[in-house]
Amino acid sequence: MARASAHRPLWMGRPNRFVSILKAIILTLLVIAMIYPFLHVIVWSFGSAEAATSGDPWPKSFSLDTYAALLRGGVVRNSLLVTALITVVGTVCSMLFTTTLAYGLSRTREVPYSKGALIYVLATMLFSAGMIPNYLLVKQLGMLDSWSSLIVPGLIDAFNMVVIRNFFMELPQELTESARIDGASEWQIFWRIVLPLSKPILAVISLFYAVRYWNTFFNALLYISTPSKWPIQVVLNQYVVQGQTLNTVQPPGVPPPPGMVVQFAVIVLATLPVLVVYPFVQKFFTKGMLTGAIKG
Repeated sequence: MARASAHRPLWMGRPNRFVSILKAIILTLLVIAMIYPFLHVIVWSFGSAEAATSGDPWPKSFSLDTYAALLRGGVVRNSLLVTALITVVGTVCSMLFTTTLAYGLSRTREVPYSKGALIYVLATMLFSAGMIPNYLLVKQLGMLDSWSSLIVPGLIDAFNMVVIRNFFMELPQELTESARIDGASEWQIFWRIVLPLSKPILAVISLFYAVRYWNTFFNALLYISTPSKWPIQVVLNQYVVQGQTLNTVQPPGVPPPPGMVVQFAVIVLATLPVLVVYPFVQKFFTKGMLTGAIKG
């Protein structure tokens, strides 16, 4: 047995020092490959006009003129406000409807036909009406060229609802039963017992909804025709892909920022809010997602 273990292949035994160093090198190279492009965008977003025309791979002089021009007024600042409004309102509404639906479907004994309703919701994960029927539906509901078209059609995500439902089913039933004995209504149990105990999964799903609303692009491109109602992702497409020039009022005697620096700055403004919020919610991912995804 000892001789057999001595000739065991390397992949079956304990990793030696060479393998550990090789893994560390590979992981370091992968991290650099992922961080380098974004770091390049951030650094160049602070580049001055002289640095943009110098042809250097990295800017040697920096300036805040581009961010000042973008946030001074015009399409970019307005689109950031629009996106923030859509994200806040959409996330709150989606969480309200998703949690209430998940709570009702988690009470299979108290709610009649809850299993059939669950199958109906799960069917939406497999079948979709398609772009044209969805557009006709939004048009018939009178939501074209309005921000409601970016919120109402995707108000409830079936996957998020299932995860929250599974988390609700993991909660101790003794708490809700004792609350009912004390005379608490279902709404009181839901608001005062179930939701406070579900903070990890609620934080995670709220982040999922917020990221989806913040990154909304195709629906806005399809349903919104007024430029003043565009979210930041559509404006980002206009600047980066379409090559649109900066549309803002410059102070007298100050030239507009270079187009390349403007594109990098818009990318940072469109990405930074999600990167800032994510670290505060990351601690809930392990407890929330694993607990909510285990039990079916």
